[in-house]
Amino acid sequence: MEKEQLNKEYEIKLTSVYVFVKNIKRATEFYEKIFNQKAQGDPPTFFVGGGIRFWLFDYQTANDERAVFGHNCLPSFEVNDIKSFMTKLEELKVKIVYPLTLLGKSLVLEFTDTEGNDIEVWQPNK
Repeated sequence: MEKEQLNKEYEIKLTSVYVFVKNIKRATEFYEKIFNQKAQGDPPTFFVGGGIRFWLFDYQTANDERAVFGHNCLPSFEVNDIKSFMTKLEELKVKIVYPLTLLGKSLVLEFTDTEGNDIEVWQPNK
């Protein structure tokens, strides 16, 4: 069977991920600790990691009623030391919803943020 060639009429690049938040102040404080950086923007509602902007979307201020928490999207972040990251999650008393597991060649876990969104974190298995 012959492989179908993809049409290369355009290139696509992921630049941003938005997560809906219930409480922008609480979410900003939480993610400043997770990202180890201050939020950017005016108002400060995004973080940059690996060239991608991670936006906190205050759906109430925007009057957007489409929010369904926890299952809209699963942002995934690569870390270089998942054990240290787990220590940070313990300090923040974060609920782990998928325990640290070896999947293929990666160590993976998922946690729930302060706004009810599930977030994946992974590290290449060394």
